[in-house]
Amino acid sequence: MASKMLWATRAASYLRISVVHRGFSTVLKDLKYADSHEWVKVNGTAATIGITDHAQDHLGDVVYVELPEVGASVKQGDSFGAVESVKATSDVNSPVSGKVVEVNEELSNSPALVNSSPYKDGWIIKVEMNDSGELKNLMDSEEYSKFCEEEDSKH
Repeated sequence: MASKMLWATRAASYLRISVVHRGFSTVLKDLKYADSHEWVKVNGTAATIGITDHAQDHLGDVVYVELPEVGASVKQGDSFGAVESVKATSDVNSPVSGKVVEVNEELSNSPALVNSSPYKDGWIIKVEMNDSGELKNLMDSEEYSKFCEEEDSKH
């Protein structure tokens, strides 16, 4: 087991992926995180948004993802859709404000992508951001990992 973990850590550092050994949840270094467990990956003014590995782990098997319309406005901290699992339905909040330019249509047929690939194939929407200054309201990977640990210790 230890050698597999060491191999995974070495591979992750080679690929420049942050692997935080916190339960089974993964936190990626180049993303920003909201305290409502959404992540955002920013490229210029384009922002890709999804729910974190921590969130999908707590939700359980995702069976449905409610997506907004392309062209809809989203506001930082406000709900734009929902993720329904066998355990619960949870609102998905936008970590940034802007206009929805794309939704992940794959989730209509394969909502479980949110579980199996929360940071890659399971992204939910892409937004053209209004104000990149809002990113300072979000957590980096270290802050988010600490936030999750503190939250988990309360339960």
